[in-house]
Amino acid sequence: MRRWYPRRWPMRARALLALSLACGLAAFLLVRAEEARLAGLGPALGNPVPVVVAAEPLHRGEELAPDDLRVELVPSRYAPPGALRSVEGAVGRTLLTDLAPGEPLTATRLAPSGGPVASRVPSGLRAFVVPSGMPAGVFRPGDRVDVLATFGGQRPYTQTVASGLEVLSVLAPEAGLAGPAPEGPSLVLLVSPATAERLAHATAFGHLTVTIAGGLD
Repeated sequence: MRRWYPRRWPMRARALLALSLACGLAAFLLVRAEEARLAGLGPALGNPVPVVVAAEPLHRGEELAPDDLRVELVPSRYAPPGALRSVEGAVGRTLLTDLAPGEPLTATRLAPSGGPVASRVPSGLRAFVVPSGMPAGVFRPGDRVDVLATFGGQRPYTQTVASGLEVLSVLAPEAGLAGPAPEGPSLVLLVSPATAERLAHATAFGHLTVTIAGGLD
């Protein structure tokens, strides 16, 4: 009868086993050390608080829907001032600025209550509507335009009434009570009160022409 002797591992295999055990132990100790470090930072960072963030890219002027947002927990020290805590408090509100995915939503990024135009007009500015005289599809919100006025009389002349005005929205032409629809869409422009007065004067006594400013102007 043959005797059975336990097989001895080669030196290389034993060395690899010892190295694997050492690496595993080192990883375990590192994880425990990181957990202890984070636990020690807890009082300094504050307790986790809910913060509403964008769930997808959102653009200025959008009316927020529940699917546009989500809630994340962040340490209270890193919660932005005025950050919203619940999605319900933002649904139906209008954005004043663009938001990237994961970017917190604060009260300052939401338009005040009001109509679809008034809620998007920043404080100190006004919304002024001018006819564009161009085909539909030429303008988009966010474009910059100059407004020129041509005045008649014995010596007609043209002058720039305002330049670099932002297009807040584009209104589709509609037939009015007094006649057919105007040629091309009308533009809702963001202007200062003084510019609104100049545009009103030019509208009453001259003919308006809108030109599009280039992206580098």
